Amino acid sequence: MRLLRVGPAGAERPAIVGPLGHTLDLSAVTEDFGAEFFSTGGVDRIARLTRADKLRLPQLDVGVLRVGSPIARPCKVVCIGLNYADHAAESGQPPPEEPIVFLKDPCTVVGPNDVVLIPRGSVKTDWEVELGVVIGATCRYLEDEAQASAAIAGYVVSHDVSEREFQLERGGQWDKGKSCETFNPVGPWLVTPDEVQRSDGLHLWLDVNGRRMQDGSTKSLIFSVPFVIRYLSQFMVLHPGDLINTGTPAGVGLGRSPTQYLRNGDVVELGIDGLGTQRQVFRRAD
Repeated sequence: MRLLRVGPAGAERPAIVGPLGHTLDLSAVTEDFGAEFFSTGGVDRIARLTRADKLRLPQLDVGVLRVGSPIARPCKVVCIGLNYADHAAESGQPPPEEPIVFLKDPCTVVGPNDVVLIPRGSVKTDWEVELGVVIGATCRYLEDEAQASAAIAGYVVSHDVSEREFQLERGGQWDKGKSCETFNPVGPWLVTPDEVQRSDGLHLWLDVNGRRMQDGSTKSLIFSVPFVIRYLSQFMVLHPGDLINTGTPAGVGLGRSPTQYLRNGDVVELGIDGLGTQRQVFRRAD
């Protein structure tokens, strides 16, 4: 299934892409796609309705409606750093022996085509296409990767926008360069695991102003998606609706020679095979 949310920011309606490709309004049959939806088996409930062909629901015109993040604001956004060997190399770092973990402010989550704001004083705003994983069940001290896989509600395209000066040159932890407003476009869809046969073979790409910058595959992940979920559950409780950003392949602005960063008016397009595409215009914050 492909789940999405459409409408003005803060007033999105839950929807599904139907079997004929139409976007159908789920407002009459389910709550928003947030923690309560995932924790009460909402994905399975919608799947049963779909299989029973009971979705006699109004169509939505996504050509004129804003598409929001397919998940309402998560409890937390957990990110994995340097999870591709080629990205670690371009960053001048050895591949990590254990996952590098940091948190991103959940308020950064916006729609896949929303404007992204370059922060005041920023000179090093950077791009990062990532496979995002949405958690569908409480994860606490998971014993193995099979349990981790069973806890996945779906997969999304996630853009982990970063401000490198804030992140690396201003002291402290990475969070200040990761948590600026609008710094995590997500979507357009949440694609359920039954439509993603393998999370370790997905093509990721990202263009800046029409020029290909990132071109990779999740088969190059150092730590697989199930490993990451099991690992994280040893240190924190993952809740339904939480988002995990699993890392980015090589090709970020920081790793280019000379370095290249985003400027006012730049257009970034990105996508992952089977999970959809995003398009953002970057604007300097007032």
